[in-house]
Amino acid sequence: MSSTDLAALLENSKELDRLRKDQEELLLEINKMHKKLQSTPEIVEKPGDNSLSRLRMLYIQAKELSESEVNISTQLLGQLDALLPSGTPGQHRRRIESNEQKKKRMKPDSDVTRLSPSVRNQLDSLANMKGEQVAARVTPEDAEKDEWFVVKVIHVDKETREFEVLDEEPGDEEESGGQRKYKLPPSRIIPFPKRTDPSSILDFPPGRHVLAVYPGTTALYKATVVQPRKRKTDDYVLEFDDDHEEDGSLPQRLVPFHRVVALPEGHRQ
Repeated sequence: MSSTDLAALLENSKELDRLRKDQEELLLEINKMHKKLQSTPEIVEKPGDNSLSRLRMLYIQAKELSESEVNISTQLLGQLDALLPSGTPGQHRRRIESNEQKKKRMKPDSDVTRLSPSVRNQLDSLANMKGEQVAARVTPEDAEKDEWFVVKVIHVDKETREFEVLDEEPGDEEESGGQRKYKLPPSRIIPFPKRTDPSSILDFPPGRHVLAVYPGTTALYKATVVQPRKRKTDDYVLEFDDDHEEDGSLPQRLVPFHRVVALPEGHRQ
């Protein structure tokens, strides 16, 4: 193990600890806002009150911290797998030269115990997604375009941090007609907002690019918000890219809020 590799590992460990502390402080602030709204719900109706916008900003910050924590944790796992010896020198060399996904596999008796409590809690929450429908990118990293589908989580391996998902409606090109299964990392999974959990719902303003299920299909495509979600309809009015009419215009389509998620960074379509 070189001193450079060890320094990089320790630096990421410090960053992970900093993110955890920031999350704890942010959670305290969110809880304060919750108590304030529970004790005086009428405050939101007063002119000039910004309680709800403040709470929304706190949730956005929490989401960004959580995503950063996942990224740093993934880097740490890769560094640990590259540094930990395994079998003979020849075997170790072949393991290091294997594909990126194998580099990031976790060791049940070593890597997991090195994770912070917040990361372990996050893995536990992932396991609770079994049976839920999520958005999944099923195309590999080197694909020209990203293909996202609605799939069902059938298993979550907390050791390898892999999702096993089922595409319940395979395309017409599937000769066997069977349902397709995929094993995917968390970076290729996006949970949908829950209709019964308002805290999981993000309000996207007009002009925001999103990823949404095209009506009548189980495929997700890039779209632009034309009208935000309304309480009575729980629908967004969206314009999907490349969804042109004969005159070249983009039709406006209604999509339920629980089928709309944030557009992933670097999305290719």
